[in-house]
Amino acid sequence: MEEKNIGKKIFIVDDDKFLLNMYSSKFAGKGFDVEHTLGSADALDKLRGGADPDVILLDIVMPGMDGFELLSTIKTEGLAPHAKVLMFSSLGQEADIEKSRTMGANGYVIKALATPSEVVEQVVTILEGGDSFAHAY
Repeated sequence: MEEKNIGKKIFIVDDDKFLLNMYSSKFAGKGFDVEHTLGSADALDKLRGGADPDVILLDIVMPGMDGFELLSTIKTEGLAPHAKVLMFSSLGQEADIEKSRTMGANGYVIKALATPSEVVEQVVTILEGGDSFAHAY
């Protein structure tokens, strides 16, 4: 799996430093070019500044602007237009999963129910043209 990920850019947005570091290391170890930000404001600044990832791993529950608001802004402003988006949250309500799908996300993973390796697998699935809604953990 590592070889086909080389050069693929993942942008991780979360407000938890431990998770950012853990997932950054996990994705880097699988051949991804990793960029991460602590929260939505920094993410928006980087995307407006030209960051163009292949996939965005986006937390929903964050202070200030939540992941839904950030996704809406990304779509409205046409930022990272080719990026796939995987919502990544502790929220597991069907309404949140459906809202993510309706807003244009390519998948949804519930943090507490997925191992880091499973999250990487979901990202690879999305990059290969699938979605991970059928596998929402």
